Amino acid sequence: MSDESTAGAAEAARRYYDTSDVDAFYAAVWGGEDIHTGIYAHENEPIADASRRTVATAAAKIADRLGPNHTVLDLGSGYGGPARQLADEFRCRVVALNISDGQNARHRKTNAERGLDTLIEVVTGSFQDIPYPDGQFDVVWSQEAFCHSGDRKRLLDEAVRVLKPQGALVFTDLMAADGTPPDVLRPVVARLGVEEFATPSFYRRQLSELGLTHVEFDDLSDQLLTHYIRLSEETGRRATELRDVISPDYVEGLLENLPRWVEACRQGHLSWGIFTCRR
Repeated sequence: MSDESTAGAAEAARRYYDTSDVDAFYAAVWGGEDIHTGIYAHENEPIADASRRTVATAAAKIADRLGPNHTVLDLGSGYGGPARQLADEFRCRVVALNISDGQNARHRKTNAERGLDTLIEVVTGSFQDIPYPDGQFDVVWSQEAFCHSGDRKRLLDEAVRVLKPQGALVFTDLMAADGTPPDVLRPVVARLGVEEFATPSFYRRQLSELGLTHVEFDDLSDQLLTHYIRLSEETGRRATELRDVISPDYVEGLLENLPRWVEACRQGHLSWGIFTCRR
């Protein structure tokens, strides 16, 4: 992947997340805290509750690397929900690296309101070139951000580079199921401004080639179906209300696109889960 392609993907992600319609959608439907897939206790559970459960489930897998004397790097940290949850529960320090100025401004404001600004540092930048020296972090964390990368191999190289020996890498991502032809998902992923997703086998292979150990993938693809059913239903139910805060064209686009995600999940074309491994 060329530097131009990588830069192009980063700029596409920046444009996507700094758009007022996208910002308003995440704030209204997801609550402006988390913008990742939830793990649901039941099919009608609030999206925000399920999203927090995902953070708790991932954190439990690497809890030995969390605590007051540990530092987490959150790649693609969004509005900061996971960073706040980790800092508040474990009192660890979190460096939140994210490309969107708009998200970062809200992230900082919310941290200050919650009294967590001394534990969380929000940094504007790209995870393709992480602005920290080798071996800096006890944990590198990410949720549904790697799908925006124009060069996921380079991204993983960077993530491992800044990880301390014995440190943990934990992430979730939106993925194509192994064996799914890329063209099948292009109408689905168009809303995100990306061309194609990675697959679980790609991540397993890359993580092993980087010398990471204890590589585990907790396949929770069934939760992705529940999540997009909830998103589609919630958007449809609140469409009239959403048109007051989001442009009508964007709402119509969501009503057309979200059911495609539901159908892709039902057809087994999408995958999602929690990767964990150690350096």
